[in-house]
Order: sequence, then C-alpha cells, then structure tokens
Amino acid sequence: MEKIQMNSMAFISWAVAAIWILLGSYAVFTLALTWLWTRIRKRAEPADIPRDFFITVIIPVRNEAGNIISLLEDLNRQTLPLPHFEVLVMDDSSTDNTAAIVRAFAEHSQARIKLIPLPDERTSAPKKRAIETAIAHAQGKLIVTTDGDCRAQAGWLHAIATCYLHTGAKLISSPVTFTREATFTDHLQTVEFASLIGSGAASMSAGYPSMCNGANLAYEKETFLEVHGYEGVRHIASGDDEFLMHKIAARYPGSVYFLRHRDAVIRTAPHRNWASFYRQRKRWASKWKHYQSKTPLVLAIYIFASNFSLLLAGAFVLAGSIPLSVFSGMLALKCVPEWLFLGSVLGFLQKRKSLIFIPVTQVFYPFYVCFFGLAAQKGQYEWKGRRLS
Repeated sequence: MEKIQMNSMAFISWAVAAIWILLGSYAVFTLALTWLWTRIRKRAEPADIPRDFFITVIIPVRNEAGNIISLLEDLNRQTLPLPHFEVLVMDDSSTDNTAAIVRAFAEHSQARIKLIPLPDERTSAPKKRAIETAIAHAQGKLIVTTDGDCRAQAGWLHAIATCYLHTGAKLISSPVTFTREATFTDHLQTVEFASLIGSGAASMSAGYPSMCNGANLAYEKETFLEVHGYEGVRHIASGDDEFLMHKIAARYPGSVYFLRHRDAVIRTAPHRNWASFYRQRKRWASKWKHYQSKTPLVLAIYIFASNFSLLLAGAFVLAGSIPLSVFSGMLALKCVPEWLFLGSVLGFLQKRKSLIFIPVTQVFYPFYVCFFGLAAQKGQYEWKGRRLS
C-alpha cells in the first residue's frame, strides 16, 4: 500500500512538472503569436489598377435565400471598378428560391453576376466541387472566394487587389469576423473566432502558414491549377481553404500573405443555436488528421495538449493532490498571454465590446478544444441538410 502511494505521489509530481513546462512553453508561444500579429502592417497602395487586371469572385451556395441578396448588394457597391471583376454564384441544388433571387438580381445588377447550377449528384466534398467547377469558368487571374451568408465592405476587393499587386502573393488570406453581437454566446464566438484568425495570421507572418478561412481567401488561378487544386484531398469534405494553402505554401515558400486591412474584413452572422455551431466546429476539427504539412498537425496536437494539461491540473486540485495556489499560477501562465493576444486581434477587428468576455471564453476553451478534438474522430457530420464524412 505504501509503495502504491509513493508511486502515485511520484506520478503526480512528474505530471505537475510536465504541466508547468508545457504551460510555460505555451505562454512563450502565445506571446510570440502576439508579436507576429502586431508586426503585420498595412501595405502601400499602388497608384492605380492595371487595365487588364481581373478578379473572379466565387460564391458556393446552398439554400441561402435569406442571405444572398445582401452579399450581392455589397458586391454591387465595390470601389474596385466594375470592369475589373465578375461574380460566379455556384448553386448546389438549393431547395429554396436562392437561384431565382440570384437570377433576378443579376438582370439589373451593374456588376457582372452569373448563376451556375451544379448537378444534383452525391459528392463527399460539395464545396470543393463548386469551386473547381467555377474555376473552369473563371476569367479572372485572381480567384476570390467567400460564402453566401457573408457581408463585404465596399473596399473589400480593392484591398485584396492592392495587396496582390504590391506583393505578388500566390495566396492571400484576409480577416473574417461576426456581425454585431446580440447575446452572450455571440460574444464568446467572436472571441474564439478571433483567436483562430489571429493565430492563422501570425503563422503566415512567421512563414509557416497553418490556418485560413475560405470565406475570405484569394489565390491565383494559374497557381491553383499548377498545384492540381484539390487532388489528393478531394474526398475530404472540409478543407477547401487550408489544404489548398498548404499545397501552395509548399510549392512557393514565402508566397502566402495575410491582409491586415480593415476594408478587407468579411463579416458573417454567429451561430444562433448549439447544433449549427457543433456541426461547423466538428467539420473544421475533422481536417486535423488529414494534414500532410507537419506544421498545422503539430500545432493542433500542441494546442490540444496544452489545454488538456490545464484540465488535468484542475482534476488534481479537485482530488486534493495539488493546492489551489499552484493551479492559480498555472491558470495565470496560460491566460494572461492569451488575453494580450486576443485583445490585440479584437481591437483590430473593432470588437472591443467583446474584450470583457475573454476570461469567460478562457474558462470554456480547454473543454471546447478537447471535446471537438475527440468528437472529430467520428467521421460523419451534417452540412446544409446533407450527411458528409
């Protein structure tokens, strides 16, 4: 019995030391993210847009009758001159009147808007199919993707065009956030999403791209074709954004940029119910096990381990194995650097009202990361009324 107790105490001592080391490295990591984020600067603007410069905006949609008109109106108000872009709305067998709304708007729009219906056939990756089909029709040198439930500012395309012309980037990731928050959970989602946007931007700033968002992504059509698009990952339902970015980054190191410009921010509505939030986050987490690039895979495992270690420390407190003061120190080591990082990102996104919700998010986040990390191991999930895997 005494030997078992000694072994138990030895294990706890070893585990506590490991937690301190892991959380200490996480604090350094988070401070590094903050520095990488803050060093991303607004890029200089060229004098004008070349006459032959042309963008194709691709919008995959399914059952977006309640949202698509607002996005089309935003595109009609772009400060980028209308001759410099076209819009391809890819309708994936909508069962509402999405297609009719787009056709009616296109008839009277100043912008060049075209509806392309997709065949009603089963596919494991409907969004990838929509984008690949659109690229075959696209006339633009630069492809820009967004979603049917998003809102764009008037300077959106001009900011992307400016960044591309200034940098020659092969891929440009731009910010995404939520529309005005109305509830407690809206603010929590805003804080959590800001962490993803900021982390992805920081990784690009460091030269090791890990995350991006297809709701606000731009890349060269020629480069898409050169890396063979989604070949090799076409069977995976999610990842139309990150898998492509990893391919381009591997082919052209240093060619992936984050556009830190407020005109380039895309906004979408937060999830209003747990079921839709769960489905989306499970879909995102399902990509982890398919990463070919080591950087995002190692990062995903590291974030999971860091958050799990804090939960383990909490369990030790409840079991009386370590004092509350030790756990408080561990909590501060993790949360203070996170607060600095998230505060900087939320400030840029003009979401200062969400700052007070950072501590609440930090309480839930370890459970959230561990839950979805495990939930994603079950392959199937639902998207737009379809069962995918």
